[in-house]
Amino acid sequence: MSHPHPPIARLRALRSVELLTPSFAEAADFYEDAWGLEVVEAEHSASWLRGTGDEHHALQLTRSDRTGLGRLSFAVGTPAEVDEAARRLQARGITPVAGPGPLDQVGGGYGLRFADHEGRTVELSADTWAVPPRGRDGAVPVGVTHAVLNTTDIDASVAFYRDVLGLRVSDWSEHQMAFLRCNADHHCVAFNQAEWVSLNHVAYEMSSIDHFMRGLGRLRHHGIVPQWGPGRHGPGNNTFSYFTDPTGLVCEYTSEVAQVVEDRWIAKVWRRVPELSDLWGTAGPPSKEIRCHMAGSPEGAHA
Repeated sequence: MSHPHPPIARLRALRSVELLTPSFAEAADFYEDAWGLEVVEAEHSASWLRGTGDEHHALQLTRSDRTGLGRLSFAVGTPAEVDEAARRLQARGITPVAGPGPLDQVGGGYGLRFADHEGRTVELSADTWAVPPRGRDGAVPVGVTHAVLNTTDIDASVAFYRDVLGLRVSDWSEHQMAFLRCNADHHCVAFNQAEWVSLNHVAYEMSSIDHFMRGLGRLRHHGIVPQWGPGRHGPGNNTFSYFTDPTGLVCEYTSEVAQVVEDRWIAKVWRRVPELSDLWGTAGPPSKEIRCHMAGSPEGAHA
């Protein structure tokens, strides 16, 4: 029996995130000078920054009076898939807030945007602009690899991103976190059960554990030390080191995320104990400060 509402598209990757910040100049400086992204384009109230990967940009910073997530952008294969996604959204009673059509934005593309069940803006796009190759020797991010989102109802969030967007659950951390994937990477989105809807953190991929550690060294030269890490998580098996940007949003360097072989992976429920949140035992417990930043502010959420 065919499902009356199949997922709207096959998402290929998390392409980029948009962050809203009242501390625009400071945040733009941080992500370029310390974090290691490269500015592709900049305007008075927005900046687009790339990693060493193929995406036109990994991060869009937008000047705003509210702090938090502007949107999540996912790649799909073709413009036809964007049109089909729009039809499938409408069939579910969800009207896109933009598109389907050419995206009038830096980086181009053909896409659409819609609001998820908790008011986050999700963008699907194809045919974005190519960028010239950038060397991968530097200890700088390849691109954005996952976003962790605070949700007031983890089951509803998992259901929406699974049923509507076609993501697959890779693992749970008790009933507190759920890790979802769209490709071989263990997760591109994770949900954290919380008191309000907000951004928990954005993670950037480092191409090896050596790049990861050298990146921590470069940040240290800038006087920036991890607020939690370095360590290695149980779920996803990825290395981690968390920092706070000038906006107060949390950013992570990560590497070596588990690779899922689709038909051989069995999701499991991990216990929330220190030896599983950090397999190395190097990071210690997360500080009260980083937990507070990861919780975000309820004002940042859509009313």
